[in-house]
Amino acid sequence: MSADWNTKYGTRRVRHDPPTLDEAIFAAVGITDDQAQQAEIAAALMGMPLDIVQAEVKKQARANSRLTATRVIAGEQGAQRSVVVERRVVRRFGIDKRTGT
Repeated sequence: MSADWNTKYGTRRVRHDPPTLDEAIFAAVGITDDQAQQAEIAAALMGMPLDIVQAEVKKQARANSRLTATRVIAGEQGAQRSVVVERRVVRRFGIDKRTGT
């Protein structure tokens, strides 16, 4: 979708890309931890049916649960603190010794 308007320098065109469902779910995850509310927020943002969005929210929650694990550790005097362990993909690029790049 694009919009055109005239300026003193000529016609200008701006491209407008609506957000994807993944982006709407990502925004909803930042607002709340409840999956039902996430689905409602994402469905409202996208104007999509709730049942389709709920299925996608559950898929993404399942995929995200594999990447992050929360462990509770008992510290001194029974105080608990949580530690979040996240896996990161490290990409290492080798340097060609002949060319230096």
